Amino acid sequence: MKTLYPAAALCTLSLLLNGQSGATKGTQTSPPASADSQDTRITLDVSRVNMLFTVSDKRGRFVTDLTKDDFEVFESKKPQSIIEFAAESDLPLRLAILIDTSNSIRERFHFQQEAATAFIDGTVRPRQDKAMVVSFDTAAELVADLTDEVGSLEKAIQSLRPGGGTSLYDAVFFACRDKLMQDQPLYKFRRAMVILSDGDDNQSLHTRDQALEMAQKADVTIYSISTNITRIETEGDKILRYFASETGGQAFFPFKVSDLSQSFENIANELRHQYNVFYRPEPLKADGLYHPVEIRVKARKDLIVRARKGYYAPKL
Repeated sequence: MKTLYPAAALCTLSLLLNGQSGATKGTQTSPPASADSQDTRITLDVSRVNMLFTVSDKRGRFVTDLTKDDFEVFESKKPQSIIEFAAESDLPLRLAILIDTSNSIRERFHFQQEAATAFIDGTVRPRQDKAMVVSFDTAAELVADLTDEVGSLEKAIQSLRPGGGTSLYDAVFFACRDKLMQDQPLYKFRRAMVILSDGDDNQSLHTRDQALEMAQKADVTIYSISTNITRIETEGDKILRYFASETGGQAFFPFKVSDLSQSFENIANELRHQYNVFYRPEPLKADGLYHPVEIRVKARKDLIVRARKGYYAPKL
């Protein structure tokens, strides 16, 4: 039995085992062996929801001088009271780089490796950030676990070789559930995923929506970079756009391989120009369901807010 704690929720978890108190690491707890066991007790108190988001003008330039009073938050169309606000630029980063190694991207693969390597080198800060590399073709494979050692990450990327099918959804699901959820509490870290792929999944055991749900529960913002250079939008492009839109990220479509580095640079810049709001849901519902959230800038229709579209509440 696995207990998944909700994306965007600030959870206070108290675990008493055999009369000793301690904190859980990761996202799973073990249930009592039987109904008669009274020594294991889990109490989950969700008091606040946090939302990381980006504000830009219509030219795509970041807007970084806004204050708490400039924003309003709605959950299920009901206004919420912001209790904390911050302009975040230095939260520790937990980053997953997902690289499609299927046959369909073979011709552009070397340049993609170079661009991804440069992105890692310019983004991951030693002793503060951690990143991981996952490749996916017929199956998803962890090539480099979460680490702040840039050299190890770069070596992992350069070791990849293309070939096989595409299991994008399994890669997203695995990276979120098994890795990005590890460091708790969720709100103390900025979790992001960069997907480099054509988005055409043909091997996964999980569905698109199962992968998205896991990303939402892990509080992960997805940035996708399409490897399609035909200038004709494909179903894969639509999937990459969908993942990004639903999680508050952005999809990039560099039609020339030379534009790929710019896409990575744009992602790196955005990760350092975000706001963070906390609010206490009214009414508070521990129903295990998805709750839609919208953030607006008051009286500023010229500004664009990019944030995930909701979170999963716990079920008690």
